Amino acid sequence: MKQSVFITVLTIAAFLIALAIYNFVFGNPANFVDGVGRTNSGGNLLGTIYTGGPLVVLLIMLSLMDVAIIFERILTLKKAGGKRAVPNFFKDVIAQLESGDYDAAIESCDKQRGSVANVIKASLLRYKELTGKGKSVDAEKQLVEVQRAVEEASMLETPLLEKNLITLSTIASIATMVGLLGTVIGMIRAFAAMAHAGTPDAIQLATGISEALINTAGGLITAILGIVAYNFFVNKVDNFTYMVDEASYNVIQILKSK
Repeated sequence: MKQSVFITVLTIAAFLIALAIYNFVFGNPANFVDGVGRTNSGGNLLGTIYTGGPLVVLLIMLSLMDVAIIFERILTLKKAGGKRAVPNFFKDVIAQLESGDYDAAIESCDKQRGSVANVIKASLLRYKELTGKGKSVDAEKQLVEVQRAVEEASMLETPLLEKNLITLSTIASIATMVGLLGTVIGMIRAFAAMAHAGTPDAIQLATGISEALINTAGGLITAILGIVAYNFFVNKVDNFTYMVDEASYNVIQILKSK
């Protein structure tokens, strides 16, 4: 629910900002030879982008959503990593577990926070619960319950790490299509204008084609940004998942030896 609300709010905000940029930045009369007529860019790049048509607004919106999601993912993954480097944190926890100081290990997890710390803490809390005073749970069942606690904690952490990646992938997929659609529409308009004019005009045709290709360029830029960001974050999530699996395995092996 929270994720859908975030995407909805982001989409609306990005559209309004994109509309303002299109009308007041790219559509500024100073970018055109004929001023408020806004029909000839006169070599000004901002004016040329404006003549790409209404689909430019959609491309700007998609690019803004790309940037917003990238910043959100960077902050989330940084938070998931914890306050210290994971290898240093894990080294301290292993030393505390090997010495039998489970309370210190749990305290280290509280200080570290992050995905790896949360999973380790869940396993240690379940182990302490099963080995407390008055408990008579056999060793094999203890390890099964600890493993279950690890799996439950991992299932809670993984969706947080993967959140909004589907949206990023979707934006990367449709941005190119939107750009091509804008190009096709621009080409149709350019040739239609020439047909009504009667005599072919090479300058008019070249101008129409260059304006139409603005959409393709915008779509490709947005798609490339989305694809690169998506692959980067997927790789980061895979690394986190590997670290969580490695940490939980080592913790369980230490508890098993105890």
